[in-house]
Amino acid sequence: MTTDLGARPAAANKPRKAPAKRATGPVPPTMRHERSMLDSGARFVAGMDEVGRGALAGPVSVGVVVVDLTTGAFPEGLTDSKMLTPAAREALLPAVRDWGLAWAVGHAGPAEIDAHGIVAALRLAGRRALAQVRRSLGPVDAVLLDGKHDWLTRPTVDLFEAFDLDPEDDLEALPDPAVRTLVKADLQCASVAAASVLAKCERDGLMTGLARQYPAYGWDGNKGYGAAVHVEALKAHGPTPQHRRSWRLPEQDGA
Repeated sequence: MTTDLGARPAAANKPRKAPAKRATGPVPPTMRHERSMLDSGARFVAGMDEVGRGALAGPVSVGVVVVDLTTGAFPEGLTDSKMLTPAAREALLPAVRDWGLAWAVGHAGPAEIDAHGIVAALRLAGRRALAQVRRSLGPVDAVLLDGKHDWLTRPTVDLFEAFDLDPEDDLEALPDPAVRTLVKADLQCASVAAASVLAKCERDGLMTGLARQYPAYGWDGNKGYGAAVHVEALKAHGPTPQHRRSWRLPEQDGA
C-alpha cells in the first residue's frame, strides 16, 4: 500500500473565508490594575484623572473614584471621558457616582495656577479631592494615576506652604498615598475612567456657568480652551479674572 504525499483533501482546496471584522469603538476598561493593587495589600485604591490642564481659562480639576475588593461591576458604557459625547457623559454620571465607595472632584483656580505653576496646582486639586473622600471613608492607601508623571506626590520642599488654603482642606494631615502611574489609564482602568467622567462633567458645568458671566469668550462651547472664538475675544477684550495670566495668552489688539 502506498500513500500519495502530494494528494490533499478536497476540503483543503476550498477558498478560505475572510476573517470576521472586529467591532469598532472603544475597548471597555477593566479592574485588573486596581485588583492587583488591592491584592498587594491596599485597602482602598483611588483612580484619579485631571481635566483642564491645557485650558487658557478656568480651573484645573481632578476627579477621584475609590474602589476596594467589594466593588462590583462598573457602569456599562464607561470609558475615558474624551471618548464620550457630552450627552453620554451626563447620562453616565449618576451610575458613576453610585458605583465607587466614594468620589470627589477637587479644583485649583487660575490665581493658584499663576502663582505656583500647573504641576503644583494639579497636586493641590488632587489632594483636595482626596481630602473630601477621606472625611467619609478614611485615608486612601494607593492612587492609580493616568499618565507617566507623578504630579500628586509632594516634593521634598512642599510648595503647599505658599498656598492660601481653606482650613477645611486639612491637606497637611493628609498622608501621601502610594502612587502608580499608567499611560492611558483612563482607557484601561475603570476607576480612572470614572474619575475622568466626573472631573470633565463638573469642570464643564463650571465653565458653562462662567460663560454667562463672560459671554464673549464662548466658554459654554470651548470650556476655556483655545478655540478661535475664545482667541478672538481675548484679542478684542483682553483677559478676565478667570484667565491664566501667567500663560502666553493672545495679546489684546492695540495693547
